[in-house]
Amino acid sequence: MDEEGAAMDALAERTTSDHTTTEIASGRPAPWWQTGILYQIYPRSFQDANGDGIGDLAGILRRLPHLVELGVDALWLSPIFPSPMADFGYDIADYTGIDPIFGTLDDFDALLAAAHGHGLKVLLDLVPNHTSDHHPWFEESRSSRDNPKRDWYIWRDPAPDGGPPTNWLSEFGGSAWEFDPATGQYYYHAFLKAQPDLNWRNPKVREAVHDVMRFWLKRGVDGFRVDVIWHLIKDEEFRDNPPNPDWRPGRPPVESVVPLYTTDRPEVHDVIAGMRRVVEEFEERVLIGEIYLPIERLVAYYGTDLSGAHLPFNFALLNAPWDARRIAQLVEEYEASLPSGGWPNWVLGNHDRPRVGSRIGREQLRVAAMLLLTLRGTPTIYYGEEIGMVDVAIPPDRVRDPYEKNVPGIGVGRDGCRTPMQWERGESAGFTEAEPWLPTAADSDVENVENQRDDAGSLFNLYRRLIALRRRRPALTRGSYEPIAASGDLLVYVRSLDQDRIMVALNLGAEPVSLTVRGAVSNGRILVSSSADRDGEEVVGEIYLRSHEGAVVGLDPAP
Repeated sequence: MDEEGAAMDALAERTTSDHTTTEIASGRPAPWWQTGILYQIYPRSFQDANGDGIGDLAGILRRLPHLVELGVDALWLSPIFPSPMADFGYDIADYTGIDPIFGTLDDFDALLAAAHGHGLKVLLDLVPNHTSDHHPWFEESRSSRDNPKRDWYIWRDPAPDGGPPTNWLSEFGGSAWEFDPATGQYYYHAFLKAQPDLNWRNPKVREAVHDVMRFWLKRGVDGFRVDVIWHLIKDEEFRDNPPNPDWRPGRPPVESVVPLYTTDRPEVHDVIAGMRRVVEEFEERVLIGEIYLPIERLVAYYGTDLSGAHLPFNFALLNAPWDARRIAQLVEEYEASLPSGGWPNWVLGNHDRPRVGSRIGREQLRVAAMLLLTLRGTPTIYYGEEIGMVDVAIPPDRVRDPYEKNVPGIGVGRDGCRTPMQWERGESAGFTEAEPWLPTAADSDVENVENQRDDAGSLFNLYRRLIALRRRRPALTRGSYEPIAASGDLLVYVRSLDQDRIMVALNLGAEPVSLTVRGAVSNGRILVSSSADRDGEEVVGEIYLRSHEGAVVGLDPAP
């Protein structure tokens, strides 16, 4: 059936558009982080090599062949530094070591060398907004008001009534101020009270973190993903945040105020520019920023004259309704907002948000993979997405996430998207020989790497085929983006570089759809179909998609 009709015919006849992205000159070499694919590993859950039920560096080393087979270019490790694990590594007690749970510095060096030997880059998770309250810096800071490191953290006198200095709230529930009886002041913590915030207005803090970065860069690390980078600077006047008139009970308590004075302060861009300068002391390194902001504010983190993060993480797809028109609008808005020379990026999931299959349904996982790997920009795959892992229901007695413990019952728990990687059939899915730190999925005997590797039509092999296609076709890595159609459940766009032209057609719904195409996009051949049963099929004047189907079409050369 032809649901689109003449209106879609007219759209499809375009070969240029007012909204078409400026094409990148094909003769200019691109940095690896523009043409490559990132893969996020949550180390506790990837592979346990020593039998304690927790993933480790030796386990990641053992599984490097999986990443090579998949075809990704870089692995990003969530924190592996020494930590009391109040927030599972995001409370760092030593920025230049490895927690014994994960191994040793020698283990890290072995992993880094092996990864580089396989042609894989390695990124670390830098957490500069806060430390553990067991970090020596904080232990010195809280020892007395006149300690030289007192101003390394954010200390304030009580309010006139003896309470917290401001109404600032913790992301994990309650006040963001914790009273220290020994010195009679409060310290600020944007997250747990065990995670005091560093004072980035202090030049000595900046120098100390820059030295941490250099330590790892000299060791050979290829860059950093910087945690909560938009939190780094707080209001110098310590003004109260205004109330949020849209907040309703059942939403996280932190949303009851607008974080006007605690996040996204103008001075943060100078801090990020300083980090960028450190990274640029070394060749071919990358700085990525975690930023949860609307697109128009997110793009500011590229910095003046692109002096900020190389890639401010774009999380728009994490919250977007799975609707063809809305996604097309989102992509167009993002492309239009990018600063000149700013490189886009896309993410479907991470360690803080529900897995994509739990958000949009398993039946759309193939279409989601096609979207992620064919949009213009650098994609990031969260471990397990390549086999369709979904959130696991965590029994109350197995909850580990401090966020869920502090704010229970409203669905903020993150354990469900952090469960062990599903490698093979059997107990614990090949992740460990012990009791895993979080339960494995009930369907892990079916949905695992071992099963999917041998199935040509599996999601895993779809990821492999799409990634291999990206390597072969420069239009998918460096080409322009041109929207063609977004109507009903149908999303169609073209990627072009010189004479290499590819059309992507996605059905985001359960009903079959078709689009009549004319002009320069009318003829071609399917390069990758979502179920692997239409590859090589000729397209002449019409693209037909079954329920929940996608197709990547190599277009014939323009006349």
